[in-house]
Amino acid sequence: MYFQNRAEAGQVLARRLQQYKNQPDTLVLGLPRGGVPVAYEVARELNAPLDVFIVRKLGVPGHEELGMGAIATGGVRILHEGIIREFGISQELIDSVSEREQAELDRRNRLYRGDRPAPAIKDRTVVIVDDGLATGSTMKAAIQAVRQQAPRRLIVAVPTAPAETCEQVKESADEVVCAITPDPFLAVGGSYADFSQTTDEEVRDLIASAAKM
Repeated sequence: MYFQNRAEAGQVLARRLQQYKNQPDTLVLGLPRGGVPVAYEVARELNAPLDVFIVRKLGVPGHEELGMGAIATGGVRILHEGIIREFGISQELIDSVSEREQAELDRRNRLYRGDRPAPAIKDRTVVIVDDGLATGSTMKAAIQAVRQQAPRRLIVAVPTAPAETCEQVKESADEVVCAITPDPFLAVGGSYADFSQTTDEEVRDLIASAAKM
């Protein structure tokens, strides 16, 4: 099984989340950019509000693919103390990387949300949606950041991921929905016929459209 595009993937996910349909406390959060078209379909089917939740990895200088932490919407910063100790990263360097990534996070927040405040998360059922997981590092950061805002229940929903990543994410989410777990798993895009890049404009249009539903 694979998906024609992100919209179809979102429709498949929504069928797995029917118990949350028409529940007034449910909030759907899409991880930009690729997660937003998936989340849009989920929110539409569940009759739930949609917003973006932006996470930026804090890369180790010189080894940017390795995350020493992450920052997220709402002023949350999570640090991986083990990696910081291992690389001997100074507080000054952490703050410098955080400042740079915060500027990009703020830029995306302004672009996607405009003047709208971030949605309230406390005591709500929050469904975090992406277009797929590989290692799951971004999703794990998002979970930690959302957790700090005290949701009543936290659900992760993705169309495709390796089975082992889904199991890891279950350790920190209340519920995980992985529609398919290809074996072997090569890449998220391998589950889609059309995996073209989602643009900033598409994200903005989908968020605006969802606000009118």
